Formats: sequence, structure tokens, C-alpha cells
Amino acid sequence: MDDRPQTNPTTSTNSTNPTNATNEPMNPALQVTSLTKRFGDFTAVDHISFEVQRGEIFGFLGPNGAGKTTTIRMILGLLAPDEGEIEVLGQDVRKDPAGIRPRVGYMSQRFSLYNDLTVLQNLRFYGRAYGLSNRRLEERIAAALELADLKGREHIKTGELSGGWRQRLALGAAILHQPEVIFLDEPTAGVDPVSRRAFWDLLYRLIQQGVTIFVTTHYMDEAEHCHRLAFIQRGRIIALGSPSEIKAQKMSGQILEIACQNPSQAMQVLLNAQKQQLLPVTDIELYGAMIHIVTPQPKAAGERIAALLSENHIALESIQTIEPTLEDVFIAAMSA
Repeated sequence: MDDRPQTNPTTSTNSTNPTNATNEPMNPALQVTSLTKRFGDFTAVDHISFEVQRGEIFGFLGPNGAGKTTTIRMILGLLAPDEGEIEVLGQDVRKDPAGIRPRVGYMSQRFSLYNDLTVLQNLRFYGRAYGLSNRRLEERIAAALELADLKGREHIKTGELSGGWRQRLALGAAILHQPEVIFLDEPTAGVDPVSRRAFWDLLYRLIQQGVTIFVTTHYMDEAEHCHRLAFIQRGRIIALGSPSEIKAQKMSGQILEIACQNPSQAMQVLLNAQKQQLLPVTDIELYGAMIHIVTPQPKAAGERIAALLSENHIALESIQTIEPTLEDVFIAAMSA
């Protein structure tokens, strides 16, 4: 079954150079320049710079502790940076952090709605917190229920919803005031794959309405669906661009995928050969029951691998050159 969202980033109507009604170039939705945050002697975010264009999904990837959440908190004006500049929708966040809040939405990593309230009660509470009332509030609640496919569940207590439906509700609450930019901090963490796919379908419906989305994730399949990405490691951006651009920039060789009996034993054989410089490879990783090898010499590496496995009585089932996944690229970038 194809787990991809129904809309593909490469065919989206989004433009890297959006214009307004007078065909004049528009400012990026988000512009970050040399952003830095220190906690004592620890530098959590280290002089990072990037732009997010209007109407795109921008993915921010990195391991836990890389600086993703700290960056979001600074962009939203919740945490003061030590250095750098931040502009959201043309507004200087450092000068007026409260000024952007009516124009942005935020969905935190932890579920932040009230489990003892119903779906409808939660939406009404958050809608009033955003300053909505009367007819406008009811119109926005109806739109959120429709977008999140929550009609018929209005009177269910939030605590009784599954993880996927709770995430939909949290997204619905974050867009009640029709923000122009939405920040999502690992929104699908702990959610099953089917619910994750449905959630990303909602995100594509939002960008078709002109919303800009900034999302952190550690799921590589989700990262493939972003228009552009930034990899962050130890507070520094180590790769930036579209998925295809990053693959071209960061992969120094080709990927060999190996299927064999006893892949754990095969890994040890190949790692030992790499240490002894007997294999022309730059990286060896285990992907489930498969082994992925990065090599600048796929033909020579393939022949040597087949010989090594045969010498160690490990049956080789197949070896083939494949297109690199973002996970391959991510590991290569982190190891560089």
C-alpha cells in the first residue's frame, strides 16, 4: 500500500518565488539569520540561517537534542535568542514578539488539549482564547471539524479519542484563527502509520489554501513529502534544500542494497573488511533485514562483498544498486 499523501511536493502549486496580486515578489514567510542560543556553556543553536517560502512545507530534521524545539521557541518569540535575526511574515520577532502571534499557529510535541472536555468544548475554549466569538467562532469550529474529519465526534471526550484523532483535533485547534504560518513540533510522534498518512493529507489541504507549514519530524518518509528541508545536528544546519537537492549534495557514492541470510553476521564481516580497508565503501548500515552500503565503486564493491560473504558461508540472496532514501542521506550527513 502506498503511504504517501495524495499531493506530491514536486507537483504542488507552490513557488519558490511567490508574488502578490501586483506580481511583486513577496517576502519569505520566515527568514532566520545567524540565530544562536546558549544555555551556560552549551550552545543549543549555533548561528543557523534559512528561509521558508510562503505556501510551502518546510521540514526541520534532527535527532533529539539537536536544537529543533529551541529554534521554534525562538521563532515564536517564546525564548529570546542570544544572537541573530528572525522575521516572520515581514515582522521582526525580536522587536515585537507578541505582534506575530495572531498570524501564526503552534502545535506542540506534547498533546496540549483538555482530555476531560469534549472535542467541541476544546475547540470553543481555544477559539475564545484566540479572540473569536459568536458567529465567527461557530464558523471556524465548523471549518476545523470538516478539515479534521471530526464531524460526528463533537461530543466525544478528547481523552477517549485515539492518538490519530487527537492529533487531528490539535491541528484543528491550531488553525481556528486562520493563521498564515503553522509550526508543528513532531506532530505525528507515536501515531500509527495510517493516521500519520491521514494527518499529512490534512497538511496538503492547508497549503492548497495558502498556509505555510514549518514541521519538525524524525520520520524520514515524512521528510520526503516536504518541499524543502534543513538537517540540524548539534545546533548547526548541515544540509538545506529540497529532498532531491540534498540527496545530490550529500551522497558521495551510490547505494548497494544487500539481501542475505544472517544479516547481523554479514554486517560484522563487512564492517571488519571496511576497517581493514578491504572494501571501497564509506558507510555500512543495517535497514531491517537489508544492508545498505554507500560506495563510489558499486561494481568493485559488489564483487568484493559477494566474495566476502561466500568466504564466511553467508548465503547472498541479492545485491543491487538503488536510489538513496532520505534516511541514507541523513545518516551520511550526520556521519560526515
